[in-house]
Amino acid sequence: MSTLLYRLGRGAMRKRRLVATIWLVVLVGLGLAALTLRGPTASDFSMPGTESQQAKDLLDEQFSAASGATGTIAIKAPQPGLLGTPQGQAVATEVTQEAATLPGVVGAVDPLTAQAISPDGQYGLIQVQFAEGADKVTDEEREAYEQVGAAAKAQGWQVAPGGEVLNAEPELGSSEAIGVVIAAIVLVITFGSLVAAGMTMLNALIGVGVGMAALFALSSVVELTSTAPILALMLGLAVGIDYSLFITSRYRQNLLEGLPPDEAVGRAVGTAGSAVLFAGATVVIALSGLAVVNVPFLTVMGLAAAGTVVVAVLVALTLQPALLGFAGRRVLRRKQRHQYGVAPTEPGTDTSVPTEDRSTFGFRWARLAIRFRVPVILVGLLGLGALALPTSDMRLALPDQGTAPVGSPARVSYDLISEGFGPGFTGRLAIVVAGDSPEATAAAIPQVTALVQDTDNVLAVTPPQLSPDGQTALLGVIPETGPTDPATEQVVDDIRGSVDGIQGVDVLLTGVTAIGIDVSEKLADALPIYLLLVVGLSIVLLMLVFRSLLVPVKAALGFLLTVAATFGLTVAVFQQGHLAELVGLDTPGPLISFLPILLIGILFGLAMDYEVFLVSRMREDFVHGDTARQATINGMGHGARVVTAAALIMIAVFGGFIFMEDPVIKSMGFALAVGVAIDAFVVRMTIVPAVMSLLGDAGWWLPRWLNRVLPNVDVEGEGLRNHLAEQEPART
Repeated sequence: MSTLLYRLGRGAMRKRRLVATIWLVVLVGLGLAALTLRGPTASDFSMPGTESQQAKDLLDEQFSAASGATGTIAIKAPQPGLLGTPQGQAVATEVTQEAATLPGVVGAVDPLTAQAISPDGQYGLIQVQFAEGADKVTDEEREAYEQVGAAAKAQGWQVAPGGEVLNAEPELGSSEAIGVVIAAIVLVITFGSLVAAGMTMLNALIGVGVGMAALFALSSVVELTSTAPILALMLGLAVGIDYSLFITSRYRQNLLEGLPPDEAVGRAVGTAGSAVLFAGATVVIALSGLAVVNVPFLTVMGLAAAGTVVVAVLVALTLQPALLGFAGRRVLRRKQRHQYGVAPTEPGTDTSVPTEDRSTFGFRWARLAIRFRVPVILVGLLGLGALALPTSDMRLALPDQGTAPVGSPARVSYDLISEGFGPGFTGRLAIVVAGDSPEATAAAIPQVTALVQDTDNVLAVTPPQLSPDGQTALLGVIPETGPTDPATEQVVDDIRGSVDGIQGVDVLLTGVTAIGIDVSEKLADALPIYLLLVVGLSIVLLMLVFRSLLVPVKAALGFLLTVAATFGLTVAVFQQGHLAELVGLDTPGPLISFLPILLIGILFGLAMDYEVFLVSRMREDFVHGDTARQATINGMGHGARVVTAAALIMIAVFGGFIFMEDPVIKSMGFALAVGVAIDAFVVRMTIVPAVMSLLGDAGWWLPRWLNRVLPNVDVEGEGLRNHLAEQEPART
């Protein structure tokens, strides 16, 4: 593989104008396709096979007139009892009529008709029905809905539109650009060259542009959740910059060793490029593996992010060598260009390559970690274990409007409804009663109503609505607690258990709250299976790379430590509320249900990146005769600077998304940034060298029979060195 990539790198450099032109054409073409073909993103989370989804599909079929998005306008009179007077009723009717005439709305029901007035007569709820689903409501329709009730507000009333229609797609803005700026600064400091930093950033941005344009172009035929493009952008930026960084760093090192630019590029792609290809493959496999969970929206998210990673790898292996060809030796610091004979030199100037500096931070840190290896391992394990403690309290749920930013229309409506009617009104449930005949359905309705009304923590059951053929009935259920309250989850289980024995009809429980509970339960059940799959995959892949049994097991255990500590910190901040103000979180709550399983897939790939870049050099030196201890020091010494820069860049890119208002995106950015920091600096650069030195030669042991069976992927470029050695006599 390394030999093939070596040839690819040299070829891309020699044909650099053609390669650059092809990628620019692809970028422009996909950009135009994205502008013309981009479709809407989805804000709902379907879960085929669950009871709530079956009921929702039945409702869409039997109550087609009500299949569009719904909204609830909460109104609050200036004083209690006013809604019971003609003056108050007139204001409520005026707001209702205004809502009914909004673009995209097919009807609205006033509080009096719906009997949705609080006992004190101060609060009311106006039910609004849209023609289209929430994903198809336009920005203009949503904006008009948010502005309803201006005349009532002028009279001192509070009018707060809410409901699923406000679940708009998160907008990208200046906050995430902070990460890109920080990444650029890290690149400049790392390389000491604006040319090297700028070229690396340009390469990554082109890759992100191609990946995101392709994703948006496909959005017209593939339904994407609103978080899928954000996740793809996060990963595309992070790995794109990192992969370009690795190849550029190796190219600079080759130049400093006296190689001509074309040979330096070829060897950089053949060695660092091999590691990039393997690292990218692990990320893609882990993200694609989300399909085994059998959750459609999660599968699409994983594949969307995997697609941007594939593009990042292709750009790093082809466009990066081409850009390096344009830059030549200018990727070096100015002092280095003169010192190593890149610039014209005076006669007698020493242009030889100096001996390797083993006093750098990487070498010193490796020696320190090895010297105190037992305390380092114990402190690392105890520290990460302490960080992981809050994980035992982790709760998962789909987000509700109670976690929306304070002051946003959705949050104002949620708070007003909770204040006037109780939290249960913000997460109402729906029961579908479907029989073979109208008589069977009518006979079952009183029994269902009685059983549900007798369930603990159920506040009320609304009168049934019948489908045109009378065979399907819809009953509303109002729990006493909010959508993400554990008591509401118990209510859902209790209702399903109580109506399970009713004969002659199908009784199904649904609603946004029930769907969220079903999604969370299914993802929680799939989490251990997916974690086992990822850990097993990491052991197999690293066994191929390092030809060792203990090194892959050590890497997998380190990954588990990273995941546990990351979960713990995320729960502590976003669920328990510790230091929540530092990340701009208004209201703590359960973690988004797909965050843990998504985090496992992403962190797995990124953790393998750092493992490969650090440990592959250790194995290389060990195979060439160094002791296990010295090989460990060499691997850390050569890789610490690059891995540190790569980790800081990823932390900056992911951390930039913490400043977005959407709490889901905020939690994803925080968890990924924290996970990268823990894995890179605590696990890979501290615990790993200590453990490797403790294992000694045994760390590189592999049974002979297994060594013969396993294919040789040659990530560290041994095959390339043999190939170059064979070619050397012919060149001379």
